[in-house]
Amino acid sequence: MLAAMLLLVVALIATVWTYRVLVLPQTEGELRVSGLSAPVSISRDAHGIPTLRADNVEDLMFALGFVHAQDRLWQLETHRRIGSGQLAEAFGESALETDRFLRALGVRRTAQAQWEAVQGETRRVIEAYAAGINAFVEQHMDARPPEFLVLGLQPGRWEPADTLAWATMMAWDLGANWNAELIRMRLALSLPVQRIQELMPPYPGEQPLPLADYAALYRSLKVDGKLGQHALNAAPPSGIEGLGSNNWVVSGQRSETGHPLLANDPHLKLSAPALWYFARLEAPGFKVAGATMPGLPVVVLGQNEHIAWGFTNTGPDVQDLYLEEIHADDPALYRTPEGWARFETYEETIRVRGRPEVKLTVRATRHGPVISDAPSAGTDGLTGPREAPRYALAMRWTALDVPNTSVEAALAMNRASSVQSFIEAAALNIAPMQNMVVADREGRIGWVAAGRVPLRGPDHDLKGQVPAPGWEARYDWVGYLDPALTPREVDPARGWIATANQRIHGPDYPHYLGSEWALPYRQERIEALLQARQRHDLDSFAQMQADELSLATVKLMPFLRRAQSSHRLAAPVQALLAQFDGTMAAQRPEPLVFWAWSRHLTEGLLADEVGPELLERTMVGSRNYRDAVEGILARDDAWWCDDKRTPQVTESCQDQVDAAFHKALAELEALQGPDPARWQWGQAHQARAEHRPFSRVKALAPLFELRAPVGGDTYTVNVARVSLRADATTGERYLNEHGPSLRALYDVHDPSRSRVMHSSGQSGIVLSRHYHDFLERWTKVNYVPLWAPPQAQGPTLRLEPAR
Repeated sequence: MLAAMLLLVVALIATVWTYRVLVLPQTEGELRVSGLSAPVSISRDAHGIPTLRADNVEDLMFALGFVHAQDRLWQLETHRRIGSGQLAEAFGESALETDRFLRALGVRRTAQAQWEAVQGETRRVIEAYAAGINAFVEQHMDARPPEFLVLGLQPGRWEPADTLAWATMMAWDLGANWNAELIRMRLALSLPVQRIQELMPPYPGEQPLPLADYAALYRSLKVDGKLGQHALNAAPPSGIEGLGSNNWVVSGQRSETGHPLLANDPHLKLSAPALWYFARLEAPGFKVAGATMPGLPVVVLGQNEHIAWGFTNTGPDVQDLYLEEIHADDPALYRTPEGWARFETYEETIRVRGRPEVKLTVRATRHGPVISDAPSAGTDGLTGPREAPRYALAMRWTALDVPNTSVEAALAMNRASSVQSFIEAAALNIAPMQNMVVADREGRIGWVAAGRVPLRGPDHDLKGQVPAPGWEARYDWVGYLDPALTPREVDPARGWIATANQRIHGPDYPHYLGSEWALPYRQERIEALLQARQRHDLDSFAQMQADELSLATVKLMPFLRRAQSSHRLAAPVQALLAQFDGTMAAQRPEPLVFWAWSRHLTEGLLADEVGPELLERTMVGSRNYRDAVEGILARDDAWWCDDKRTPQVTESCQDQVDAAFHKALAELEALQGPDPARWQWGQAHQARAEHRPFSRVKALAPLFELRAPVGGDTYTVNVARVSLRADATTGERYLNEHGPSLRALYDVHDPSRSRVMHSSGQSGIVLSRHYHDFLERWTKVNYVPLWAPPQAQGPTLRLEPAR
């Protein structure tokens, strides 16, 4: 019996070892593959970062697709399924709602139309990239990554349109304000416009936009408030409040080297593996290194022989929602300024794992896809009874335009040789709109906000803030802003440029870009740190990227310090807070106290007016209402501070501050024990890199997702956005699931000094040491070299054209 068990254990170990050998990428030797015109070499350094060398750009991008498939095949599969709305086929009924929304939005259908318009080198590059992915899959069906085995799936074929669909989904995450429109519409069913403007206030120092009374408009249209209770509950995450990125660049006059230096840390949802994949690409006339993204055949952020560049999200208003009136007697018709028109219709079939397939008819109007055709999507109830709706809700969005030249723009940026040529290349970008900083070897620095911006006419009295009546021509877009007229700056006299999702133009610039800016705390801190020393180097830039002082916390701390409570821990906690300077260090208790207090305060001030369900839904992903809370406390606003659920008592703002403090103390004592000095922010505020889908499987989550305690918060330069909503799987609050997905520091004059880091590791295969070997460096704000010296190159795999 014992011998049999030993044999079984040995057999199991041998099987796992053999599987690991087969599933990890081949990194040396020679492979013959179909689709190449000439040999390609792939050399990997000790960090798993490949250097690809080819005789032409098409073969180079074939090799990039090949290595993406080697290391990130499951990630590519999820990207393909997201873009095509095919998640339920893999994950079952829990993903059906998302698929319905994506089919209604028509991402993959539009991507196919966009692909048919792509020409020239861009078309050849996208085709070569897809061929590289498929070449790997066809030759390596014997050992699929663990996710395929657990779920019993085979990788799908990557089509060129899948690249464009994934680019659109990135634009969705970075350019979506549609949910802010829906929030305002939902709130207008119970609040006047003035109160909504206080809840979702304008950028600091600005006045609210002069809008028509949209609350009265929706009453006149008979949008039933009782039908809006589940609004937004199921909408895919989007919105820009709390999302962010930082970039800055200094000229030679402000650097220790006498040449420009550039820093960038884009903030995205943390995932395992990370969204980014480092690579170095070399072909005659083409040499670039940096962060690629599986699914796209370009270096998205990086450096070539002449320039370095970095992005932050601009956050423009590039989406408008329209209420389309449906004909009372013929639901195939909707109202337009010229009369009744017929909906375009598309039949969709969604395969659902373990369940019968689902048939779905989706529609489009002259404005775009009808997103309310997705049952139970975030629009449920806002457009009338589902069995006989009075309105449909359609979306106009720049990313769905045909043609779309964003990939062409990225390729041109990879080739750019100067600040000027980079800005010219950026003019081709459609979506997402980004604040692009750039520096070149000639010593110039620049910035341009690049992306397609819709123009709204002067009689558009809703200004894209809320869904508009689709049958009124005055709410239609009247064109697009000339790309040469977007905000930009080249070689400013101060010697530096920085962006952090703040308002990027002055009050005199026309209202082209909208008003959904992030609060300016990160920008203010970056500017202070840039001006704190006359000359910077990459080490000072690294210190800036690690900075954890929260100016937003500093602003509200006087209110917290005045909080009173009968809780036995109130005095020792206030003693700690008396010395707190707003630095959100992971090992300290004060940041934990502050965020617990601010969460309870937000709920106490807003839940009675907004509704606890809507507040819980929107406090993360859409906005956290910090600007509203600041305004209420600054005004000592009795209307908001009174809890209207207790009519016999009129609560003051100080009452709310005190009650929130008491609740926070009780919560934290239960969470981390009776000694406040031992509470730690990082114990609750853990960076969690979610694995799709195994983070939602309790037994598998510890194996596949990545976690680490971190400091910072939503408003620090070292961003670690705080999730106020309880996690659906674990119940945890204050998790950090959105942060610096990538950090990069570039020396344009001496690229060997450039350094980068992302949040997981190069591999997406959990059995690889490169699955998580960047995590510790990332948490400590350390880096690896962007360009590897010759002696650092490891084993080389040679791809040969098949005979």
